[in-house]
Amino acid sequence: MYLPPHFAQLDPAALHALMREHPLAALVSLGEDGLTADHLPLEFDAMAGEYGTLLGHVARANPLWRVAAGTPVLVVFGGPQAYVSPSWYPSKAATHKVVPTWNYTVVHAHGVLQAVEDAPWLEALVGRLTDHHEAPRPAPWAVDDAPADYVQQMLRAIVGIRIPLTRLVGKWKVSQNRSEADRLGVADGLGDDPMAALVRRG
Repeated sequence: MYLPPHFAQLDPAALHALMREHPLAALVSLGEDGLTADHLPLEFDAMAGEYGTLLGHVARANPLWRVAAGTPVLVVFGGPQAYVSPSWYPSKAATHKVVPTWNYTVVHAHGVLQAVEDAPWLEALVGRLTDHHEAPRPAPWAVDDAPADYVQQMLRAIVGIRIPLTRLVGKWKVSQNRSEADRLGVADGLGDDPMAALVRRG
């Protein structure tokens, strides 16, 4: 990823927050047929390893867990993003030397994929993921709401994946290369879009 220094996000807390708030990631691996990307929600455990560990599961029929096990993978998490109109820059009125751009936040997580076929591990993971994503609902659904034999049947149809991370790279392209006046113009133009707050913070 092209990463000019002024767009580099070096704060681990910010990287961790993006991965937790936007858990659907693109897991890129290299197999016999070339590069492939699988899109799946992942749990991030910051306490497991120097850079943390990603945890998830895929369908047993998905070749990923066999083909990529023991190999390096890249996991891409995308955060807030937005189109930036040049008409939002106050400098447009003075010079007209402005063009459109796109602001975005992204984390690239690198590690080696491990396949996990341990049933209790999988059941605990599925329970945690379900509890986390159901929590905001007025009447959260729980894994225990389904018949136990059905849950076991579903668990046999999936395989866990664990990715101990070796590197985290963050890019926050939030108008840091513009003047303060232009940044405020972009933030105002974005209104209540989540990107507006990131632009204001710089």
